[in-house]
Amino acid sequence: MEFVIIPIAIIVFILLVILIANICVVPQANAYIMERLGVFHCAWNAGFHFKTPFVDRVAKKVSLKEQVVDFKPQPVITRDNVTMQIDTVVFFQVTDPKLFTYGVERPLSAIENLTATTLRNIIGEMELDHTLTSRDVINTKITATLDEATDKWGIKVNRVELKNILPPREIQDAMEKQMKAERERRESILRAEGEKRSQILVAEGEKESAILRADAVREQKIREAQGEAEAIMAVQKALADSIKLLNEAKPTTPVLTIKSLEALQKVADGKATKIIIPSEIQNLAGLVSSIKEVATDVK
Repeated sequence: MEFVIIPIAIIVFILLVILIANICVVPQANAYIMERLGVFHCAWNAGFHFKTPFVDRVAKKVSLKEQVVDFKPQPVITRDNVTMQIDTVVFFQVTDPKLFTYGVERPLSAIENLTATTLRNIIGEMELDHTLTSRDVINTKITATLDEATDKWGIKVNRVELKNILPPREIQDAMEKQMKAERERRESILRAEGEKRSQILVAEGEKESAILRADAVREQKIREAQGEAEAIMAVQKALADSIKLLNEAKPTTPVLTIKSLEALQKVADGKATKIIIPSEIQNLAGLVSSIKEVATDVK
């Protein structure tokens, strides 16, 4: 009995090993190309799969992610016979795993050669100056050409970028000198603009200072004039008040005569060279008698 159980156990173990070995799990963003007896059978997408033992095999594992390939510099000649070195970066994605597997031998090498050929054709129709300033145009043309050509390989070219454009050394030296001269010119312009701006600011400052000084002088004169006007008004008011009080007091003739004499004394003390004496006070005797009467009244 034991002799029967042992072979059966061995056979079951071997079958389990074979079954486990033929279980296949495809990762996300990948595809497996399956061949049955050497002929394309199907393309497995992400998930759990089981292949027939001894009949099916995984022919190729294809990544469906976007891939980036940096190709080495390629020599190209412009329309004005200038040889340049241009290296490109290609972004592509596999859209059909079957065509990618069976459509072309070594797809990356095919894309590199096609990129170099397309680049030479495009650059050959352009002059050096146009080449250096038209990267976007060149990228668009190469992308459209490669995308159309790689459709039959199951490849989608998303974009192509020119990484570096290296003209001959003598042209690089000339360009560097030109760029240096341009930088110096811009620096000179910036310095000139800075000096001009500084002079403008200084002039504006002097102008504002002069305006402020003029405003201060004007304000001072206005205040002085206002002060003089107020002083004159005060004097006139005092005089008017004195006259009013004098009128209210109803002065007698002798008092008015004394006031006239006081006014005459003030006039005499001034710088006037001529003094006009009223006829009422010309008679000195009358003045004296008037003074005496006033003195008598006061007593």
